[in-house]
Parts: sequence; structure tokens; C-alpha cells
Amino acid sequence: MDDITPRSAVLIVNALSRQGRKQFDAAREGLRAAGVGLIDAIAIDEPGTLDNHVAAAMKRKPPMLIIGGGDGSLSCAVDMLVGTDTVFAVLPLGTANSFARSLEIPLDLDGAIKVIAEGKPRRIDLGMIDDDYYCNCAAIGLSTKIGGRIPPVLKKTLGRLGYLIWAAYQSMKFRSFKLIVTHDGVREEVDALEVRIANGPYHGGVELIDEADPQSGEIVVQVVVGRSPAQLGWSWFTSYLRLRARKDTTVEYRGREIRVETVPPLKISIDGEVLAKTPFTAKVAPKAISVMAPRLED
Repeated sequence: MDDITPRSAVLIVNALSRQGRKQFDAAREGLRAAGVGLIDAIAIDEPGTLDNHVAAAMKRKPPMLIIGGGDGSLSCAVDMLVGTDTVFAVLPLGTANSFARSLEIPLDLDGAIKVIAEGKPRRIDLGMIDDDYYCNCAAIGLSTKIGGRIPPVLKKTLGRLGYLIWAAYQSMKFRSFKLIVTHDGVREEVDALEVRIANGPYHGGVELIDEADPQSGEIVVQVVVGRSPAQLGWSWFTSYLRLRARKDTTVEYRGREIRVETVPPLKISIDGEVLAKTPFTAKVAPKAISVMAPRLED
């Protein structure tokens, strides 16, 4: 059943995301032209209602659920797909689109629609922060100050550039913290500037965690070590340019389950949305959902 490409779906587009409103009509027409029958098509323009729309859609047990929006919208939806036969499909309409990048889904609308219509369902892992499922990457540190506080106008008008401007501003008053990681019975402490709990290689639209893979059966905790904000900036810079020096700025822990604590307790950004706080247990949910992805021969 996992190998069969569904031909009908419910489409839900977060019209509050950066590209959502202007892309809704184009997505609906493009999917129908590609032979995907739409059981329903919904554009959400009220904050906080995505959960309700996804829950109502899943009660209809659609063969496929298509979510158009940013990483936060996708992460919000996946909890309701776990344990169902519904295939998840992605229209990357956000700013960073890290989950789509991890699955090599094209970021343009036509390319993403082609994957939905002609791709192949693939079983993938999900990350978990305690009992909360997420798609791609959770983070502790500067990411919570960016994702949780960035002015909506800056995010919507400037996209990734807006994130960089806001990050530069927030980094000037950023402080390091003590991280305690427990894995395989071993407890380690390090001075940390940022922590990424990754199910995929991308965070903030940048490839940061080289060997994180949503089909690996492992969760990766990557730590940018140090005390100075300049060290965090250097880590991002070297990672963005794919320099070998990036390896010297981080340490990584891998496994099925990893306990994470911080001193002081800190907020966690989960796929761009600030939703939890340390301490927590990071886990992997192996092959938790089926998602439309490009065919390997493509």
C-alpha cells in the first residue's frame, strides 16, 4: 500500500505563511491539472486554527493530506498522521522550508506539485520532544529568540534575509549555557551556544547536520560548543559555506533516545515554533508516517 501514489487528497494551505495566500489558488488549480482530485481545499487565514482544520480533515480518512505552509505548519500536522494510512504531502510555502529540503522536494510550486502527483510514498522517521512529534529540527539557544520573537512584518516581507537581520540583532545580547546530555548511560556536560535536535540535515534553511537522515532510525543532537556569540556566528558561517572548519565548532550525539537538560532551563523551538522547555527527552519515532517524495530515478 505504501508504494501506491494516492490520487485524491485534502488540501490545507496556511494563508498566513509568507507565500500562502497568493499560492492557494495556483496550488488548487495545479493539483487538479496534475490529476490529483481534491476532496476539499481550505485556505486558513485565522491564527491558531490549523489544528482544528487538520483534525477535521483526518476524520474523513483521506488517502492523502497536503499541507501548504512553513515548517511550523507541517510539524503541527504530523502528530495527527501517526498511526494512520493517510499519506502526507508538502507544499513548501514558508521561509526556510527545511523539511522539504531534507526530502529533496523542489521549493517551487510546480516542482512540489509534480512530486505529489508523480512521486512515491516513502516511510520516514519523525523526531519527538517527549511526546510531541515534529518533522525536521528542534533547537535551543538563539533559534528561540529568532523564531519566537521575529516581527511578523520582517519575516513576511524579507523572508530568510529578515531572519538573518533579526538573528544579528539578537546575537548581540546572547549568552551561552550549560548543557547536560545523557545517552547510553553516559552523562556529559559542555558549554553550549546552540543545540539542534535533528531528524534531517537542514535548520533555518541551511544544511548544518551533515548525516542526519529522516530514514536513519536515529535522532541527532548537535551542539555548537563555546561561550562567545562570535563562535556561534563562525559556526553558522562555516556551515553555510560548507567549509571543513565547521566540524571543529560542534559535537554530536546520536541514538534512539537522548536526555537533554540545560542550566538555566531554556525554551525550545520546534520546527520554528517555540513550544516547549528543557529538560526533555529527545527520541526518534522510526518510520512513523508515509510522505510523498521524489522518485529515486528522478
